Amino acid sequence: MPVPKRKRSRARRDSRFANKGIKVKAITGCLNCKVAIVPHTACKECGFYKGVKVLATKADRIVRRLAVKAAKAPVKKASESTQSE
Repeated sequence: MPVPKRKRSRARRDSRFANKGIKVKAITGCLNCKVAIVPHTACKECGFYKGVKVLATKADRIVRRLAVKAAKAPVKKASESTQSE
């Protein structure tokens, strides 16, 4: 009758059972933009969590940056441009 030559290590033995605890993650849709997200997390696309805006998204930062640039830029008046000509 065949017998194992060497003792099976704990790591090799335990690795057989390592995948028993893995479960499929649940996926829900964002209430605001309908993108698939993991439950109980804020949406990375729109920044909403339970109907409240909690994250600043990339689009929000771009809009804010453009508004700051527009506020800093010198504004030329139409009357000044006609006088210099």
